[in-house]
Amino acid sequence: MARLYVVATPIGNLGDLGARAAKTLDKVALIAAEDTRRARRLLDHVGVQTPLTALHDHNEDEAIRVLLRRLQSGDELALISDAGTPLVSDPGYLLVRAAQDAGIEVSPVPGPSAVTAALSVADLATDRFTFEGFLPAKAAARRSRIKDLRSEARTIVWYEAPHRIAASIDDLVEIFGETREAALCRELTKLHEQCLRASLGSLASALAVGTVPARGEFVIVVSGQGAQTVDEMEGQRIMALLLQDLAPGRAAQLAHEISGVSRKRLYQWALDQRSGG
Repeated sequence: MARLYVVATPIGNLGDLGARAAKTLDKVALIAAEDTRRARRLLDHVGVQTPLTALHDHNEDEAIRVLLRRLQSGDELALISDAGTPLVSDPGYLLVRAAQDAGIEVSPVPGPSAVTAALSVADLATDRFTFEGFLPAKAAARRSRIKDLRSEARTIVWYEAPHRIAASIDDLVEIFGETREAALCRELTKLHEQCLRASLGSLASALAVGTVPARGEFVIVVSGQGAQTVDEMEGQRIMALLLQDLAPGRAAQLAHEISGVSRKRLYQWALDQRSGG
């Protein structure tokens, strides 16, 4: 009977491939993978010889037509991503949609996910969270997106590339404040795994001095606005009083000296209040 299996694969440690996932990958007629060379290393590790075909952003239209014909002829196929659970910041949703539109059963084979792995060790609220994928690569767009999330009460999770991690954390410090609680997870399940829970300001310092190297794959977890610290709220209260008689720059400096809250953060807060943001 035709069926498309959406199979989660390890995010680093190959030993995390579940028994059901390995069995599914072994029994299907064909596996669609984002990177067939990377997928072949995983399959060789578990002794699976199932053929692979590429499915990525550059060939999706044609590949889906071919895969859909295979499914309609009665084949069972599997969809995997480079790592983790397919369709979480990966291509493939168009194949799932095409299969469902054609009346073909689609079944998940759950397993590793960098989002849930990071949340499980971040020691932040997990009852409500939002996954934001990757932050924009360009600085202006990245800062704009972070500003859009300033009032988000849920815990926020992002993926980030190593060459942008320092800039992204610095932007989070300036816009969310250096005291906001967060966690930075690097190379989850791999040999050099790190997960540091601290304030955003401390995470920025750890990256600056190399305590956390800017290498590997990162997951950023940040507490929601509802978890704003007492210090930051007090800094804003002081800032509001000072703004009655002082210019924002001078008020921010004094409020920083009194409360310890970032001068940049207080200054930005004042501008936001003035603009209604």
